[in-house]
Amino acid sequence: MAHAEALAVLLSCLILLLHFSSAELLDVSEGLTQGPPFRRTSNGEADIQAWSRLQASVKRQAFLNSHYKDYKQPAKYGLNQFSHLSPQQFRDIYLHAWPEVTPKYNLTRNSRPRSDVYPARFDWRKHKAIGPVQNQGLCGGCWAFSVVAAIEAVCVKDGGVLQDLSVQQVIDCSYKNGGCNGGSTVAALEWLKQTKEKLVNETEYPYKAETGLCQVFPQFYGGVSVKDYAAFDFSGQEEQMKERLVDWGPLVVIVDATSWQDYLGGVIQHHCSSGHANHAVLIIGYDTTGEVPFWIVRNSWGKSWGDEGYAYVKMGEDMCGVADSVAAVFL
Repeated sequence: MAHAEALAVLLSCLILLLHFSSAELLDVSEGLTQGPPFRRTSNGEADIQAWSRLQASVKRQAFLNSHYKDYKQPAKYGLNQFSHLSPQQFRDIYLHAWPEVTPKYNLTRNSRPRSDVYPARFDWRKHKAIGPVQNQGLCGGCWAFSVVAAIEAVCVKDGGVLQDLSVQQVIDCSYKNGGCNGGSTVAALEWLKQTKEKLVNETEYPYKAETGLCQVFPQFYGGVSVKDYAAFDFSGQEEQMKERLVDWGPLVVIVDATSWQDYLGGVIQHHCSSGHANHAVLIIGYDTTGEVPFWIVRNSWGKSWGDEGYAYVKMGEDMCGVADSVAAVFL
């Protein structure tokens, strides 16, 4: 079905859903270009399947919102660009990070803190270290997006300027990973450390949302290389994790993002477990000044998802497994 026809099908379903749903109607046109296509058949099977998935989405969102009054600053779930996907379709397309077992963080064996007092609120965006939220599209390359964004931020932290580095280069060339079929953030960092591969600018190696052949650049070619990285399990030690975020820069983490399909905003505090990691994101800050302390998480699903592309995850309870596999970059 053409894009315009698919949009008409989805919008007609949404108009009907609004008669019995309190969910907000958001911009869903972006999702239509990302999800599996609607296929028209003579008996209208595609329309029925789309309608069925949307009905299931509304019921699922109502369940997630049923605990709204039990929490302060609760997350809100509703219709977004992923509402036309079944949970299985959503997992198959977007949740492709491979979690790694990492050692427990031990303060006595690792870098000492740079400060005895850390701020109650911190955000690397205020240090001009974070670029615009990107959109991975149909490529399961979240692992590469999070690693490259961390490298871009650490460049700024170390006195450089914010650059738009090539995610496609990591997807194509990190040979221990699966490109758009998924990958490990730790394996990507290990590849960058061992090979001293220089990441070039996005304009020189643009994103294509599909796995391609690795382009090799001469040794003298400019770019950013990784000297080292650290990867730890910070579960039960989120206070120390907060301090390392300030000292080391934004942190690459693997989370359980199954329920994030319906996320609209607010602080995620339930229906998000540890031990089921499947999606790589970047923690760029935190806020402990309110009633519910939370991590500030930059995603790679575009600005129409969540809160302008960001999510907020409660601190202190390893919510979504946010502290289980944490990596930092050193340039």
